[in-house]
Amino acid sequence: MKANFRLAPRLPVRPGISLSNQRAYWTAIGLVSLACGGSALAQQTNAPANPPSSGTSTNVTNLGEVKVVEHLNEARQSIVPSLGATKYTIEKEQIQSVSLGENAEFRNLIERMPGVARDSAVNGDLHVRGEHANLQYRINDVLLPEGITGFGLELDPRFVDSMSLITGSLPAQYGFRTAGVIDIQTKNGAFDNGGNVELFGGSHDTIRPSFEYGGSEGKLNYFLDGSYEHNSLGIENVTSTHDAIHDKTDQGRFFSLASYLLDDTSRVSLMLSGSYSTFQIPDAPGNTTPAFPTAPGQPATFDSANLNENQKEQNYYAVVTYQKSAGNLNFQVSAFGRNSDVHFTPDPVGDLYFNGVASDVDRDLFSGGVQADASWELNDQHTVRFGGSFLDEVVQANSSTAVYDLDAGGNPIDLRTIVNNQNIHGFFLGAYVQDEWKLFPKLTLNYGARFDLFSSSFDHENQPSPRVNLVYRPTDSTTLHAGYARYFTPPPIENVPPGVVTQFNGTSNASADTTDDPVKAERANYYDIGVSQKLAPGLQVGIDGYYKTAQNQLDDGLFGQTLILSAFNYAHGKIYGTEATASYTTGGFSAYANFALSKAQGMDWSSAQFLFDPGDRAYVQHNWIFLDHDQRFSGSFGVSYLWHCWHGTTRVFADALYGSGLRTDGMLPDGTVVPNGGTVPASYTINTGIEHVFNLGKNHLKARFDIVNLTDNAYELRNGSGVGVSLPQWGARRGYFGTLGFSF
Repeated sequence: MKANFRLAPRLPVRPGISLSNQRAYWTAIGLVSLACGGSALAQQTNAPANPPSSGTSTNVTNLGEVKVVEHLNEARQSIVPSLGATKYTIEKEQIQSVSLGENAEFRNLIERMPGVARDSAVNGDLHVRGEHANLQYRINDVLLPEGITGFGLELDPRFVDSMSLITGSLPAQYGFRTAGVIDIQTKNGAFDNGGNVELFGGSHDTIRPSFEYGGSEGKLNYFLDGSYEHNSLGIENVTSTHDAIHDKTDQGRFFSLASYLLDDTSRVSLMLSGSYSTFQIPDAPGNTTPAFPTAPGQPATFDSANLNENQKEQNYYAVVTYQKSAGNLNFQVSAFGRNSDVHFTPDPVGDLYFNGVASDVDRDLFSGGVQADASWELNDQHTVRFGGSFLDEVVQANSSTAVYDLDAGGNPIDLRTIVNNQNIHGFFLGAYVQDEWKLFPKLTLNYGARFDLFSSSFDHENQPSPRVNLVYRPTDSTTLHAGYARYFTPPPIENVPPGVVTQFNGTSNASADTTDDPVKAERANYYDIGVSQKLAPGLQVGIDGYYKTAQNQLDDGLFGQTLILSAFNYAHGKIYGTEATASYTTGGFSAYANFALSKAQGMDWSSAQFLFDPGDRAYVQHNWIFLDHDQRFSGSFGVSYLWHCWHGTTRVFADALYGSGLRTDGMLPDGTVVPNGGTVPASYTINTGIEHVFNLGKNHLKARFDIVNLTDNAYELRNGSGVGVSLPQWGARRGYFGTLGFSF
């Protein structure tokens, strides 16, 4: 046998590893290399690994037009920068390292950001810095009008190029919703040429086909994507079991963006989106106790596992935008429209059996408006920014409620239906001006003000709001910021409960308290200070603290039978906390960690008082209580590694979420029940997965496997008690999911 010998390359010494362990280190790298065509070793030794392309096709695009698009994108960003606020960004490449990647729910991406406490979809999804919702979404720097709160969010990670959460002391261009801004920059056909089809599926009967396609033809750029999903865990399970009862969902989403270059300094774009979703409301077995044993027409028995409540959601919006970048002046003007509808249908027999009430509720929201933003660079020291927005909304709130009339002893005597159809109208007006003043090369002051006006069928208010942020960069690796913002937050008219409380007097749906003061706009003072430090190449850390005091603190909750949120006010509110973040990237390795501490409290319900128990109201009138979405500690963590191989890329990843527990009712030693005085147990989830992309010349084949809740942890998000909490909700148990995708 003839032996063949080849000189091995001299391997470099790795810092931080003893000489005795060098051989073991390089042996491990070599084993990985066998699975990746030798490229893992090439990465470690800085040798070329012949990495594959990004997955885009080789469609030819005029380079001059690409540069124009890139210039206009940069100009758009300069019109409304964050300017001293706290900003955390996820790029499209990083989305692949999050559990389920582009097939994750949009809210799951936001949960990985600092200061975000997760909640059930039923109770409003997300809480940023101790707030209930109060988030605004912007797509390509255009405000997306609000939709009616429901279980599904029409946004899809598939069209995201980058996404930022902007919080803290917001500059003057941000109004209406102020807890945070979800700023989404979409993919663009000029840079994302080609298409992709995927099939995603796994546990809970999940199946989700999807597609995306982008390209350019001359001065026209376009991108579109769509998906359909079916699964049997549409809303959080009301029990701790793996499989929910009556919890199927079907969801369809579509998004498209087209832009046309008018010349080298301007373009016009059209954005369209639509979603349609149906949800079954999950059931809890084991309850057969009727609300009124002697109710007329009531069946002899009914099993709670057979309830058939459902909810349907539709969301559609369109945005037309004109952008111009001419010398020192940049501006963007948009017109937008939106329709959002949520329809809850009860079980007409079972809901009367268990609750004495069966409500069919349909809320339809129509929104339309315009937005204009501009920046004007006066000189090297001053950049002035100004603009405004106008939004008109109409809500059609229709309900048909079956109730029992009660006699003097509280016994049902007959069944009747109360119909109530209302229109709620409101308009929002905001205007701002601010100056970015570079006091010194390392010190920038951004100061300005905005004026907001809110007028509706139930309330008329306005407020001027000063804003100021100071940013200091003593070195290239250190950034300090401090700011103050006055906020004016109008109530979401789609969640304002219709004033029909007295219609139910003497029925099984009567309120113990009929006080119904109108929901008011929240007014707040907000203070923020923080520092970001680059400790080493690729290693970034930051810490940020905030404090907020509010008059008419807004909150939302679920009251009664339907699963549509209702808004109300605390006369006084205070929220404060701190966030710590860290991220590290080197080569193919990346990791992040976020930790937050928050405390959110309110006192004295000052609107929609009929929603509350009179005993609870008497306590809250003179005592601070925690808001139901308060969570003292929350954290998110993640790690991933990407190997480049001659035949593709391999990515392994893991992430985790932690929460100390949302609020539930508690009790004092003397037996007094304290609303939101306790918490559910702390919870965590660990997720992991692997993805490989095969390079097939001009095309690519992706195979991915995800495990969600690796340890099969049974964790409770809500236990059914607390202010505005109607149902228990449990997080999803362990699930296995696979993805096959083809890019062309």
